[in-house]
Amino acid sequence: MRTEVANTTEREDGDCALVIMAKAIRAGAVKTRLAACLPPDAITSLYRCLLEDTIALARSLDGVTTAIMSPAADVEDLRRTVDGNMQVVPQKGAGLAAGLESVFEPFAGRTVAFNSDTPHLPLPVLQQAFDTLASCDMVVGPTHDGGYYLVGANAPHPGLFAASAMGTGSALEMLLARARRLGLSVYSTDECYDVDVPADLSRLSEELRLAPQRAPRTAQWLAQWAGTTAEPMSSGSNP
Repeated sequence: MRTEVANTTEREDGDCALVIMAKAIRAGAVKTRLAACLPPDAITSLYRCLLEDTIALARSLDGVTTAIMSPAADVEDLRRTVDGNMQVVPQKGAGLAAGLESVFEPFAGRTVAFNSDTPHLPLPVLQQAFDTLASCDMVVGPTHDGGYYLVGANAPHPGLFAASAMGTGSALEMLLARARRLGLSVYSTDECYDVDVPADLSRLSEELRLAPQRAPRTAQWLAQWAGTTAEPMSSGSNP
């Protein structure tokens, strides 16, 4: 889906920021819908690998400032989790909608936020997101379940994100409706998926089995987990 096609242009160093939306790695606070196929300690171990691989992906993009944004209560834990070269910025307010509103305030120029559980995202998708923002107000990366894994803009747009739509099958639809009301031009990147439910994890496990270099820490963890359990990973549906 492409709401508006934009021409790509050359990026200038220093005017682009890539922000990872993340939480502190605590049991019961991250990837809770994977509890259908993984115990709590396994979920936190997996999330750590997803986050580390996502950070590595972000840092592989040239000429872009990288940072993590998290709830204020999680900032210190995350700073201890990542190395000192990664900035961790507290969001304003509570919830994902407030976090996304906060992303576009501290950084000047083209800013893209994406999930901490998409290390398998092809690098050209991130490059394309920044390139299209040179001639478009907003870029969004849709997921197969009606949400989005990526959103970018050139400036803050208060009221763009609806708290009531977060985590629902209408999140993308609501975002695009609000963008239209604000008169924003929008470009959609290729569809991808994040790791929310067991079926997503099964898909990721199969992809990384064939191409572990895309997210090496996560691939190694998944291979080790598969080797320690006699039962195959569930491919259950969205609860």
